[in-house]
Amino acid sequence: MVAAIDKAIKDREHLLVQAGTGTGKSLGYLTPALLVEGPVVVSTATLALQNQLVEHDLPRLATAVEPVLGRKPTFAVLKGRHHYLCMAKLEHADEQAPTDTLFDDAPAPKAGQWLGEAGRLGKQVVRIRKWADKTQTGDRDELDPGVDDAAWRSVSMPARDCVGAARCPYGQECFAEASRARAREADIVVTNHSLLAVDMLSDRHIIPPHKLLVVDEAHELADRVSSASQAELTPEAVERAGRRARTLIPPAAAESLAEAADALTVGLADVPPGRLTSGLPDTLRQAVTLLESATRAGLTAIGDVKSDDPDPVRKQQAKAVLDELSSTAQRLLEADEFDVAWVEKSEIGAGRRALVVAPLSVHGTLAQALYEDRTVVAASATLTLGGRFDTVARSLGLPVKDTAAESGDGWTSLDVGSPFDYPKQGILYVAAHLPRPAASGLPDAAAEELLKLVQALGGRTLGLFSSRKAATQAAELLRARTDLPILLQGDETLPILVRKFREEKSSCLFGVMSLWQGVDVPGDSCQLVVIDRLPFPRPDEPLAAARSAAADAAGASGFASVSVPIAAVRLAQGVGRLIRSTGDKGVVAVLDSRLETARSYGTFLRNSLPPFWYTTRSDVAIGALTRLAGS
Repeated sequence: MVAAIDKAIKDREHLLVQAGTGTGKSLGYLTPALLVEGPVVVSTATLALQNQLVEHDLPRLATAVEPVLGRKPTFAVLKGRHHYLCMAKLEHADEQAPTDTLFDDAPAPKAGQWLGEAGRLGKQVVRIRKWADKTQTGDRDELDPGVDDAAWRSVSMPARDCVGAARCPYGQECFAEASRARAREADIVVTNHSLLAVDMLSDRHIIPPHKLLVVDEAHELADRVSSASQAELTPEAVERAGRRARTLIPPAAAESLAEAADALTVGLADVPPGRLTSGLPDTLRQAVTLLESATRAGLTAIGDVKSDDPDPVRKQQAKAVLDELSSTAQRLLEADEFDVAWVEKSEIGAGRRALVVAPLSVHGTLAQALYEDRTVVAASATLTLGGRFDTVARSLGLPVKDTAAESGDGWTSLDVGSPFDYPKQGILYVAAHLPRPAASGLPDAAAEELLKLVQALGGRTLGLFSSRKAATQAAELLRARTDLPILLQGDETLPILVRKFREEKSSCLFGVMSLWQGVDVPGDSCQLVVIDRLPFPRPDEPLAAARSAAADAAGASGFASVSVPIAAVRLAQGVGRLIRSTGDKGVVAVLDSRLETARSYGTFLRNSLPPFWYTTRSDVAIGALTRLAGS
């Protein structure tokens, strides 16, 4: 891997590297990166990997290579502005914290809770003020114990609201600017996919110029770029914008914003949730048109933000939110064929309601913005689907010559293998005798199969479910018919649940999609991973449905080109929870017979997984689990 990356840098050729758990992937790309002139940027998808790089891998590597290089390499973390304390915002935090909370998109407290809510936030702001006098970085992750999101929003500044260091009264002591300055001087800059996506969409002026970009957890990048390109309208956001701008715009303009918020509320109430396949319905179109006109009038009234304005920060905040609403409204009204629009509604009561728009595809964005003027190394444990790189390469915007190609113009690939002996360490058991899953939730036959497997091992099970309903049903069944400790996602915070699962050897942890990756429990605490059904995108997932429809319209199979690759990545991530070290042993049990019986895609999905010893016999899987329990 080190040699391949070194060659890619010299040849200025992009590289896809698949490297499984335990290969030392991070050291594999950090080592050749130290020989590159100027900063090298490493982007990760998860906070866990970012922390591993900054707290463990980079300090060890810097110390190890100092005698060789004659100096100690430096590194820095670069996050979005909202991760850092803003001194200008802190000055007004006592005024902002309760007010902002009342008009956030989150469910508001009941009438009798306002005073308590304001008092709780006020105490957190006082603690932040004390921390502000001591912190060197202003990074939220260094505030221990932490504060909730509402309190942090009152003291942090999103990039869109920032007036810039030159016009801000606290520009000389800005923590976000200081982080960027450190990044410009460092040898290695560690950032995240979300900020990388924003950087690409804003003409690359956030992350310092660099010749080498390493994208770790690269299978996540396209989704993060899609999220960064997504925009939405909610009545609460319009109301909040009106409140921020009220003192800066004429009363008539403020009234127009209030009317637009009311119209959007009515429009969203009239339209069922889901993708809008025939443009905006009349009520929503009228609301969005009214909003576009109102925001344009408000922006004209506010005018430019000048250095001699009495409060440039608040003026910029008001202008930024109006500008974002205006741009989103225009985008929805234009109804570009390459955009997808849909309505989101909370399943519980009168919760969140939003009109959302996102790009149909980000392949073109990645092709144009990701690879220009730099070498890109994309690394992940999941880059081959069906045993090939071409599907992921295409999703990352790389040219693929034909369906059999393992490389294309300007890029090549490498699978470094794994230190694990998968056929000897693990079994992939597919319950082919079970009926094809139909209704949502956990079918009775699958529930009984789950019970037999867990009882054979005596716990030590990670259950990955396709829905919260199925996970809850499984937890209730196991709690009723066994004495095992059953941990259910949602009962406590995820870090606490994972810690308990790791420490209580007979426990089971059941949950949904956020458990399918990032959970790292090596050893005998996790020797059975159960997957209730193949993780295809739901039919009501607007983007996946729109992309499938576009593929069908182009003469391809939307299911084969969109749904199956999504399921393959998710399934590989879930299966990867089992073997985390060379000493691990266990069974992956898939309670979805289609992995064996569906000839059109079953083989492709199995070829996307590690080469476990494969069986469809229940007695073989139960026998192996019984032996594990005995050992």
